[in-house]
Amino acid sequence: MSRKGHIVGLDIGTTKVCAVVGEGDESGEVQIAGVGLVPSSGIRKGVVVDIDLTTQAIGEAVDRAERMAGVKVDSLYASVSGEHIASTNSRGVVAISRGDHEISGPDVERVVEAARMAALPASDREIVHLLPRGFVVDGHDGVRNPVGMYGARLEVEAHIVTGTSTVLANLMKCVQRAGLEVEEIVLEPLASAEAALSSAERELGVVVADIGGGTTSVGVFVNGGLTHTAILPVGGHHITSDIAVGLRTPVAEAEKLKVRYGAATPADTSEGELIEVFNVGDREPRILPRRVLCEIIEPRLSEICNMLRLQIRRSGYAHLVPAGIVLTGGTALLRGIARFSSEKLELPARLGLPEQIGGLTDAVNSPVYATGVGLVLYGARHAGTRALRVANGNGLWGRMRGWMREMVSG
Repeated sequence: MSRKGHIVGLDIGTTKVCAVVGEGDESGEVQIAGVGLVPSSGIRKGVVVDIDLTTQAIGEAVDRAERMAGVKVDSLYASVSGEHIASTNSRGVVAISRGDHEISGPDVERVVEAARMAALPASDREIVHLLPRGFVVDGHDGVRNPVGMYGARLEVEAHIVTGTSTVLANLMKCVQRAGLEVEEIVLEPLASAEAALSSAERELGVVVADIGGGTTSVGVFVNGGLTHTAILPVGGHHITSDIAVGLRTPVAEAEKLKVRYGAATPADTSEGELIEVFNVGDREPRILPRRVLCEIIEPRLSEICNMLRLQIRRSGYAHLVPAGIVLTGGTALLRGIARFSSEKLELPARLGLPEQIGGLTDAVNSPVYATGVGLVLYGARHAGTRALRVANGNGLWGRMRGWMREMVSG
């Protein structure tokens, strides 16, 4: 939050850092007030590899968003991704021993804590999210909120997301060195889902895939809740590298070619279309058919789709995602990628654009901004409700805030 009650989302990616400032109005809709997008080179595959460069990018992105929104930011919601992220599903069970057997709020806290204890992470890992998917009261499942119901036995099915402690601490350190506080670290596909998925899709069953620069974040939603999380070690930067090698051109030039002329398959180009390709160290460009560029892109996209198919199968919910797959992230801008993904995965596919927002909607009307806008929506919905995220003050937020205080005082 900022001093004026604005909610700020910070999408920290491999190739870019994006800050989005929003504010809730009286109708409950979030109004986008400012956006800041800057290139980044301090993150690799979701992990901080250069604290100074990452801190600088965060500061610049937030500064641009502040100036556009006309507010001063002091805290924010930050996204997290990377191969260090892991997830598991857990179940907690408690008995309701009171004479009237009426389930109370503390009973819900107890059963959630039981689920957490049943899936305690290793000492070098921290819980990022503990997400109750549904409750079971005396064997009857599908209960969303058991408080006030009568029962002798309460169970919860929960999805638990963990990350490496040091990686998360480095991310928080970069934000704090930029003069900001972290309200909460939010899993990237969870944030993207906030902006790009409808409640009907979540209930029916859907997959969200955020294809970023260094990784592809996957979230499988069934019956309204997140049931499977995976981070694939491949993304748009790998496509750029393939183009650079295949066309013998600098990486920066390969990125421009991908953005301007890239498409999922040669079939997405017109006959006779030509592009200019600059050689390494040569000022004179070569003239090549555009389809040659797409012939390089297609195999890498096929690899990403194959990895997505494998993760959907591993989730155990492949038969429960009739709403298909929603693509977000910069790579989702490739021409024809939705049709290509639909054919490869044999699922309906569409691009995920930020929805349920007002204000500067044109400025964020792209899959690139799904995570940033989603963080703002997540913050608007969850601000002030951290009961399930902290366990006796010794979890991620208690421990890491202690580390940060020690760093600052030292």
